[in-house]
Amino acid sequence: MKKAATALTQGSIPKNMLLFSVPLVCTNLLQVLFNMVDIAVAGHFAGTAALGSVGSTPQLLFLFTGILMGFGSGVNVTAAYFIGSKDEKSVEQTVHTAFALCLAAGILLMSLGIIFARPLLTFMDTKSDLIDDAVLYFSIYMLSMPASAIYNFGNGIFSANGDTKKPLYFLLVAGVFNVFLDLLLVITFGMGVRGIAFATVISQYISAILIMIFLSKGSGKIKFVPSKIKIERQKLIKLLSVGLPAGLQNAIFAFANVFVQIGVNSFDSVMVAGTSASANIDPVNYNFMSAFYVAAATFIAQNYGAGKKERVKKSYFAALFFSFSSSIILGTALFFFAREVMGIFSSDEAVIEYAVRRVKIMAFSYCISSFMDTAIASSRGFGKTLVPSAFVFLGSCVFRIAWIYTVFAHFRTLESLFLLYVFSWGITAVFETVYFIGIYKKAFSPTDL
Repeated sequence: MKKAATALTQGSIPKNMLLFSVPLVCTNLLQVLFNMVDIAVAGHFAGTAALGSVGSTPQLLFLFTGILMGFGSGVNVTAAYFIGSKDEKSVEQTVHTAFALCLAAGILLMSLGIIFARPLLTFMDTKSDLIDDAVLYFSIYMLSMPASAIYNFGNGIFSANGDTKKPLYFLLVAGVFNVFLDLLLVITFGMGVRGIAFATVISQYISAILIMIFLSKGSGKIKFVPSKIKIERQKLIKLLSVGLPAGLQNAIFAFANVFVQIGVNSFDSVMVAGTSASANIDPVNYNFMSAFYVAAATFIAQNYGAGKKERVKKSYFAALFFSFSSSIILGTALFFFAREVMGIFSSDEAVIEYAVRRVKIMAFSYCISSFMDTAIASSRGFGKTLVPSAFVFLGSCVFRIAWIYTVFAHFRTLESLFLLYVFSWGITAVFETVYFIGIYKKAFSPTDL
């Protein structure tokens, strides 16, 4: 454990951040790739209706999975802080408290998702010809919530200890199973959206089982021992203080995007299918960038725990540089090759045309989000998530909803709907950056040490 901690608190920050982030980038891109396979199989082998049904659910799915990702962030930051401060007893307590917390959250979200699947999709104005399959897909997908919770827990622990490679290997194995099951269940057995959903659920449990096997066989204080599972009150409070606002922050993004989906659903089914197809390429850009956000939170948490102020500042700027640069490069590639990429998901020319229009709007929007998300992740490294979540609520939720019922309501075009992202990200970025500067200046004062 000491070696992994030293790698983040000593040496070249840009070099170490790249070494730390590259496996995360690969992990995130693999997740995107396997999700793209789901969509491609739906579009080519289950039909445009299946593509539209599956594509009607991503924003709602993120409402649930985003909460679990937030808890995983809480686990990552809390464990990284104690690793950086060399408090091995607290690391052990964090591991076993976090496991119980994440598993409970996964079971709760699974239950809520299954119960409220149809009401939520109805609220989103899902097309009548798509809603039955959308409800079916979403309900089955919810069975994977406990597995997703466990994977996020394990990923948070490994990343906090400087190990981002093992989660990548686990995901690679699970993803191969996902692709194989997609093809088997949809093409061979003709199960349609049901087959796509079950393939995802099974692969999620494979990744969760693998990550727990290796945590259980590990060494040091991050080793998971079932008999040591115990809710330690102080660690639970710390995990909740970081993870719950982070999860709610993701849920806020998802909730705001539910209204975007309502706007999408106001178009005809072909446009819904086209925008749904293009929405699945966005994570290629965003998830590439998000690896550097995880790095920012982890590096800052460890260096804050080690009392190294200058390295905290350098970690912030390194993460911002890498995330912004990667977005510009990927955005440019997507802009010029939009039609070729969209052809992966559908052979319907009308669907592709709508997809390309949306891609070209979004291609250079995500670079703006790097300023917002780097500041949010850096604040999380200090254990501060409540105020950043409030800014997200105002800038990326209230603002988006207001935009939809004013600007979009007036123009009713694809462009007027999706331009809301760049404006909401820009506004939120200003507040998040100012807040991070403030807490950075105060973090190493004598009263805070």
